[in-house]
Amino acid sequence: MFNYFGYGSNINIISLKAKGVEPLSSEIAVLKGWKLKFNVAHWFHHEGGVGNIEPGTPEDWVEGMLHQCRDEHLKTLDLMEAYEIGYTRIEIGVETNSGLKSAMAYVGLPNYINNTCLPTRRYMNIIIEGGKKAGLSDSYLQKLESHPLKVSKDYPNFHHPAKNGTIFTEESLKKNKYLTALCGAVFDMKNSRKNLQCLFDLFGGKDMTLFHIKRHDTSTGNETIEDYLKGNISEALKNYLNAYLNEYQNEFVYVGRYQYSPNTTQFYEEIESTYKTIET
Repeated sequence: MFNYFGYGSNINIISLKAKGVEPLSSEIAVLKGWKLKFNVAHWFHHEGGVGNIEPGTPEDWVEGMLHQCRDEHLKTLDLMEAYEIGYTRIEIGVETNSGLKSAMAYVGLPNYINNTCLPTRRYMNIIIEGGKKAGLSDSYLQKLESHPLKVSKDYPNFHHPAKNGTIFTEESLKKNKYLTALCGAVFDMKNSRKNLQCLFDLFGGKDMTLFHIKRHDTSTGNETIEDYLKGNISEALKNYLNAYLNEYQNEFVYVGRYQYSPNTTQFYEEIESTYKTIET
């Protein structure tokens, strides 16, 4: 087992579980002499900056959650936090109600640091909601609530290209580590920019639809792919997925469609109706 100090979205237990990590126990922890920043550039530009900690003054402090985790979850965290690419790990000492404890924490690496970045409303909501449920101090929550946010942009409805490409199934998709699927579209990541190549192990050969659904700030952690296929998701979540479809298309190469069910024709009629993705 190991102690992990979550100070960003991993304050939120729902968010942490969505990443595949379910702590054995969690308690409030305070890291003194450090400050919270949002200057680690997200993989995708529209997501702005995500959490980081940097040494500060004796008056600075960072509140978060000390999670006791199983050893096998370290590999999961490393993958999700882009270990040795976007973040590295350090050992820190945090104060808890049961005394000073040693913990592992992730800190941003220089190649991913961008001090002009701002967090999105979605990301900050996840932290604040997690902090409220955990019982972080009112003063700290007020600091989070008053932090400047990245201005969101509107995206056009995603359209499958007129040349539809190949139809992929779960079996055929997982044979290629450079392919990933989202909302019925399949993309080739092979020639993506360097900062996105860490996604090969995380996204490669997989449909990432449910992953993104569970990373939304409205997630309860109980959503299923059937909820998506039946259109039982909010307009905010539909817009969130549409933004990612546009970003995937900007960053990767569209190569075809992903088949969720044997009845492909019915599936695409339903999904295109839900997302207004009429083919051009």
